[in-house]
Amino acid sequence: MKIADKKALKRESIIQTALQLFSTNGFHRTTIPDIATKLQMSVGNLYNYFSSKDILAQEIIKYTSEALGEKIREVNMMEATAEEKIHQIVTIYFTMAKEKPEMIEYFLRVYLSNREVFSDGCEGMVCVSGFITEIMIFFDDCVSSGELRNQDFFSAFGLFMGYLGGMVFLKGEEVLPKEIEFYIDDISRNIYNALKV
Repeated sequence: MKIADKKALKRESIIQTALQLFSTNGFHRTTIPDIATKLQMSVGNLYNYFSSKDILAQEIIKYTSEALGEKIREVNMMEATAEEKIHQIVTIYFTMAKEKPEMIEYFLRVYLSNREVFSDGCEGMVCVSGFITEIMIFFDDCVSSGELRNQDFFSAFGLFMGYLGGMVFLKGEEVLPKEIEFYIDDISRNIYNALKV
């Protein structure tokens, strides 16, 4: 294995471990030494990959945004109706919330709750552009096809993410009486009915 490949794998493992710790323990309660200990590496070596906790936090949000964006890109490439695509996106989001809860938890509990960490270098939507771009494409395509109403992006995006984020938050708080997959059809239908022409 090449040195560059080994570094990329180590970088990925740092991101994954920090993501888990930040999501579970919170951003401020997790230290670089905590992350290094979990990885069985020195703090100094960890700093060779990420120069600060804030930089690491920003890389994690880019990483999670890209991962989700790739899944939405696949939906955007499908020959399907807006209603079917919404169902797919809801399924992807809820599946990720179940299988990789740390990714969604990170977004909800670290990124949205610690905006000061993301103010330098991650202003606005910069660090979540992988996901945001694909959602914009989804809306543009569905408006162009005449299936969804033409409206301000943030109005549509807020509605869409309000449903998804709200349900995942309730799941995380263990309030939902059923598994999150149970709600996919109803939530998809609600989003579609709220956005359709």
